Amino acid sequence: MKFTPLLTLVILWFVQTAAVQTQPFGLIETPQGEIYIRLFDETPKHRDSFIQLAEAGYWDSLTFDRVIPNFVAQGGCPDTEEGFNDPEYLLEPEIVRGITHVYGAVGAGRDDNPDKLSARCQFYIVQNKNGLHRLDGDYTVFGQVIKGMDVVDKIVFEKRDDTDVPLTPITLKVKIIQLNKSEIDKLLGS
Repeated sequence: MKFTPLLTLVILWFVQTAAVQTQPFGLIETPQGEIYIRLFDETPKHRDSFIQLAEAGYWDSLTFDRVIPNFVAQGGCPDTEEGFNDPEYLLEPEIVRGITHVYGAVGAGRDDNPDKLSARCQFYIVQNKNGLHRLDGDYTVFGQVIKGMDVVDKIVFEKRDDTDVPLTPITLKVKIIQLNKSEIDKLLGS
């Protein structure tokens, strides 16, 4: 097959553009290290909410406020009722078949409301190596840790009180970074 010069230029542009296209990733900086999160396109409301709150610096004064070995590291709770009652802070569930609570899954916290509405301010990372599949279908999973589970493992084993709050606050700084395929490959060491 012979390509015209214009078609050849279009194909080259497309290949080059595809190589540099970026997608948003969450980056959580903690005193224990960095956690990189792939945000799922399949859960657009939760993905976009996470991006919006991160870009607004919402979590930058908060902590991982609940850490339980072989369960989760949970963060982002402002310790106010608004997070669970104010409609501005609630999201309809986006429970997607095939996206489950595996090791490193990032989910949206919620209270026991019957509509399974997510508290957009609160997220958790599954630390159980076998996953937490009893949560599947009840909580929205909107991301996956791609690097930094060693950091999550450290966080859940911090000394904590009898309500699972770390004795030494584990601060958060959450950012959104744009990565292209080669940057992702480099990050993952592939």
